[in-house]
Amino acid sequence: MIHANPPHQRRLDPERRRVLTVARGGCGCCAPPMLGGGGKNPLQTAPAARPAELRLSDFQPRSMLHVPVTRVEKPAFPVIDVHTHLSWMSETRNGVSLGEAMSYFADPAELLPLMDRKGIRTMVNLTGGTGRGLEETIARFDAVAPGRFRTMTEPSFEQFTESDYPRLQAEAIEHAHRIGAAGLKLLKTLGLYLREGIDQGELVGVDDARFAPMWETCAALKMPVFIHTSDPEAFFLPGNNSNERYEELARHPDWSFYGPEYPSHRDLLSARDRVIARHPETTFVLMHVGNQAEDLAAIAQCMERHPNVHVDISARISELGRQPRAARRFFERYQDRILFGTDAVPAPYGNDVPQQLLGDELYEIYYRFLETEDEYFDYAPAAVPPQGRWSIYGVGLPQEILRKIYHDNAARLLGMDR
Repeated sequence: MIHANPPHQRRLDPERRRVLTVARGGCGCCAPPMLGGGGKNPLQTAPAARPAELRLSDFQPRSMLHVPVTRVEKPAFPVIDVHTHLSWMSETRNGVSLGEAMSYFADPAELLPLMDRKGIRTMVNLTGGTGRGLEETIARFDAVAPGRFRTMTEPSFEQFTESDYPRLQAEAIEHAHRIGAAGLKLLKTLGLYLREGIDQGELVGVDDARFAPMWETCAALKMPVFIHTSDPEAFFLPGNNSNERYEELARHPDWSFYGPEYPSHRDLLSARDRVIARHPETTFVLMHVGNQAEDLAAIAQCMERHPNVHVDISARISELGRQPRAARRFFERYQDRILFGTDAVPAPYGNDVPQQLLGDELYEIYYRFLETEDEYFDYAPAAVPPQGRWSIYGVGLPQEILRKIYHDNAARLLGMDR
């Protein structure tokens, strides 16, 4: 039997005492540093001679993660992009598009090679104009490449101050249907820009009764309504150091709707939902996941209450991709009511909004998000994430859901062959 020495007989030389002290404290790298004997104390840092200065706009960090990178050059199924902007009304007054003159961002000859490379069956041009402008847009795109382009009409807000505006608007929708418009598109103009005097006076509410004939005409003609109401929630908050979209709002200060002169984000969406409830026979497609991609539970409640509601994912994979598990459950639950869209705008008009810049890279990012389980990648072709400084994760949807979102849901809604 071995007996331990009594305490008064235990003697350790200095080196052994140091080793035991380190051992009791854990590994050497985690032990308190020995402060004697001179040399640098690892717990102390030397102050910089002069503080480093780096503008936030110049800060472009690159991730050090070593993770798989999957390039998806073509989608699993042909794509119908339900949200592009290939044209725009030429006249705009304080955010309200007016008149019949049109501006065009691209020609079919420029777009078709990209579409063929990226597996895009059809681009839907949402901002096709009204009246003669709409006729010109349809002739320029739909007639030149049948089946590859579909054009939507827009409200005739230049007639809003007329006493019989509701009738005139309904007639304009009927005319648009006769000449081949695929549906009706509303920008965020309604609720945020249109006023009683078009560009002056009180704001006109999304649920204003004067638009009821427009919604009902679309229902009668089976024309889906693609509606953009409100904007990201952060745009209605102060543009200060706690706003996660500070840089985006600094670049685009006119995108801020913070202040008493504007309705709140919640009030705008409540008005939208009242319109949807009043017109159950009208099919509404809520752009940008209804501007509720930050709150999937809320948009899910809207879709549960209103079976006439669909959504598109345009310009919101930045939000969906940073909550991939919740996003995948959303795709699974509403797989028959979600449409593929990008909000794409051709260069040079799209250069200021890289998350919308039409091109190969934009589509490959969307395909990667939907088809892979890749982790922590850019949601836009830009050195700095344009909507917020974060990265996204793929949701890796199964083939049967991909087919619906890429193609079948839109084909059914737009009356196209499947």
